[in-house]
Amino acid sequence: MAEIKYEVVQRVAVLSQRPRGWERQLNLISWNDGEPKYDIRDWSPDGTRMGKGISLSHDELAILKGILEDMEL
Repeated sequence: MAEIKYEVVQRVAVLSQRPRGWERQLNLISWNDGEPKYDIRDWSPDGTRMGKGISLSHDELAILKGILEDMEL
């Protein structure tokens, strides 16, 4: 299995924190030297392990923002 290379370009926000310290974060991450994407996923307290997540381009994030603005939350 190939090693996944990533660089956290910008830590944007912590969305929530679990009892054992894991945090669901929104970050701007470059995966395998690619164009940075907005990324939502869980991270371990020391930041060395990650859970499954979703990566969104700037355009996808803008569309999602519009959808969320139209919703009654």
